[in-house]
Amino acid sequence: MVAKRPEGIYPYIGTDTWAQRLADAIENTCEDQEVVPPPRQAIVEGLASALPDTEIKNLVASPRGRKVLKPTAYRVVQAGTDKVLLLMCDVHGAAVAPWDLNDRTVGCWTTPSPEATQRVKDLVAAEITLREAEKAAKSAEKEREARRRAPGDETYSAEALAAATQKQLDAVRRVKELEKERQALLAALGNRRPRPVVRSAEEDGEPKAALTLAEQPYEVAVHVQRYAADSLERAGRTRGYDLVESLVDAGQLSKGMNVLQQWQIINPDGTVSRIWRMAAVTGNNRALARLDIFGVRLEHLVTGVPQSLLSLPREKTDPALRLLSLREVLNRISTRLNEAGAKPETSPEDSSVRAGKIATVSTEIVIGCNKPAALEHVLRALNVNDHLRGIQPYDEDARLVALFATLVDSYAKQSLLAAALAEAFPSARGADLLDLLGVRDALTANGPLDPLEPLVSAGEEASPVVLRDIAVRAVTALVFPEIPPDAGQGTGKRTIRDTGRFWPVVKGTLQESAWSQVTAKTAGARTRLWSAAVAQLFLHRGNILSALGLFGVTETKEGSKQDPGSLKELLLGAEAGDATAWAALVQRMAPALMHAPEPFITPGQGSEAGESRKGVRRTPSSSLASLTLAYSSKSPAISRALLLTFAKSVLEHPDATQPPVAEAGGRLACYGERHRDEEEQTAITAGMVIVPDTEGRPTAYVADKDWFDETFPVELGRPVQDPAASNTVTGIPVPESDPASSTTSHGEAPPDPRERLSTLRRELPARVELVGGSYQRAVDSAHTLMTDFEEARRLRAQLDEEALPAEQRIEWMEKLTKAREAAQASVTTLGQVEALILQI
Repeated sequence: MVAKRPEGIYPYIGTDTWAQRLADAIENTCEDQEVVPPPRQAIVEGLASALPDTEIKNLVASPRGRKVLKPTAYRVVQAGTDKVLLLMCDVHGAAVAPWDLNDRTVGCWTTPSPEATQRVKDLVAAEITLREAEKAAKSAEKEREARRRAPGDETYSAEALAAATQKQLDAVRRVKELEKERQALLAALGNRRPRPVVRSAEEDGEPKAALTLAEQPYEVAVHVQRYAADSLERAGRTRGYDLVESLVDAGQLSKGMNVLQQWQIINPDGTVSRIWRMAAVTGNNRALARLDIFGVRLEHLVTGVPQSLLSLPREKTDPALRLLSLREVLNRISTRLNEAGAKPETSPEDSSVRAGKIATVSTEIVIGCNKPAALEHVLRALNVNDHLRGIQPYDEDARLVALFATLVDSYAKQSLLAAALAEAFPSARGADLLDLLGVRDALTANGPLDPLEPLVSAGEEASPVVLRDIAVRAVTALVFPEIPPDAGQGTGKRTIRDTGRFWPVVKGTLQESAWSQVTAKTAGARTRLWSAAVAQLFLHRGNILSALGLFGVTETKEGSKQDPGSLKELLLGAEAGDATAWAALVQRMAPALMHAPEPFITPGQGSEAGESRKGVRRTPSSSLASLTLAYSSKSPAISRALLLTFAKSVLEHPDATQPPVAEAGGRLACYGERHRDEEEQTAITAGMVIVPDTEGRPTAYVADKDWFDETFPVELGRPVQDPAASNTVTGIPVPESDPASSTTSHGEAPPDPRERLSTLRRELPARVELVGGSYQRAVDSAHTLMTDFEEARRLRAQLDEEALPAEQRIEWMEKLTKAREAAQASVTTLGQVEALILQI
């Protein structure tokens, strides 16, 4: 005989029969509204299993025997071309899990990558081993204390005490070693976790209006959910009141929005549990606070609640059993709370009393949409829109990232995103082939960078370094769009400046003043936005204020004016002796210099009043200026080989999967910590850069800010006095005709022929490769031109159109004749170069 459930204010979940009726009603209503419903299993296990037994009866109607939702039970939300169907109902207060992807905690997550995911698994394994070692250390300490306190000589001996003491010391040493390994793994993750990647759930191979996570081991899922809850709690501490006590006192005053989401948990025995739950799209803090009041841990709700925590009276507990059914979990919670609430001796601080006003909560649940593949994007936009217009303070990084996501959406809504990227990448392989939804996720670090591959230049490999460089350039182009040149310049007439198609998008989204009123304050705000957006693309996220000063009023008004060359071209140009290419390369390196494990560029430090107070004044722009001018520096400690090796290492460091290793099995140490004891030194983690010597070979040190500031000092970036203004040496005037002081027109010593030969031999291979790339692009352009003319000829013949005027055809032929003559002349020149190669 089944025991009668105790009565009370906490609801019980309906039967499976009513769950199937609700699924029928939702599917039929979605069919009527021409939207795609969630998978049937998601409705039965994730939605119906959270509704009280009387709630489903109030939602479902049966006109002419066909189950549908009552008109008052749902509403349709239209956002542009996106259509979402929302179910309005009351759910059990402990049924909703916070969404991991809340935009308020965006700064707590890193970009999703296989390397970062593997590091999380290693971190979880290290934490498990550390806990076991801590238990062993406590056991060894108790054993030593027992030996030390044992009375009499029968159970006490010096040998036994010494052995116990040594065992305890070994255990403590082992704990310290494991803790150091754990800290190294955390540092390799940038003290963050990779953002969970969700995708549209599928049923019979078709996308549905629900989300699903990739499979993950049970321990990893628990770790990630705990981290998500801690991050959300930390972000909520800026609230001016206690949310938990507010819910206890007044209940939930506003509705939130939820979506059905599936967690796929790999159990220790190898089986996979697929658990459907409702995740809060908006109101994440309220969902987490409700779980806290009910006494339910977030990781238990989405991975299975241990049966021992919710055991019923006279039920045998099984420590290994986890309750996966949401209906079973909520019914047990209600049973325990109703029982406790019926007892007169129950304390007012008991959960059965405190959770009374949130026994059920009103909410809206996504039960259909017209574009399931874009559901995550739509929900993110709703979450951002809800928070940007809310009253709760935002963390600055998270607010700026959310604002940038809104900016990208504004470009997309006005059908200008593809055009802006095509203009920023004139040599792209196929800017017209972009997957704009994937591009949006890539630029906001919510997905891989692969959708940016059509923007890669022809002849360049789509490596992670190149894709990240393209992402940074794309962010720069969207935040600092270029405007058309001033058509009225030099005419003396007052004209209204044409700001083009893209600048008004930025102005409207960021709610800035008119173009003519852009000031340094506007430039600073736009730079912080750029810095926060770019920081999302890196595993190790530095201070976003490190970019202040890199963009001024000119860039904000006129545009970023980026060098269109690819990374490969800039590296070859710098190797070939082109100072302009090196300057452009330094600008490309800037984000990687800020967001390295050991950052080289930090917010302005030092004292503006004097070096004696806080050290030498160093701003981010000073660091970049010194690195740029180091290319032409005559310092013996700086060479082209050192600069190029350092540049390549910095650009590649975010993709490193293993810590750098010293040659010949030596031990690496950060340059600024080389004189410290090994125990006090920073752990060497993946992504750190080894200091190169003047020949470009690795040394025994890891590059850090101390090395950077010592190698590229502030003085290197300061402007040099014009030699034409003063011809003095150590303050003593020297006549220009004095042969002892100057042997050239600019006061410089003539170049050493041997040094000049060495320089040419070092630069010429890169120049040869640059010429080869230029010719290949010219060949590709000629082939494309021929293909287009052939298609035009075919279409003219097919449509029987009239021929073009003879004047236009003659003009085109004259231009092509000049191009062919130039190509033939260059072939002769290349032949002469081939002959000269044999003579050097």
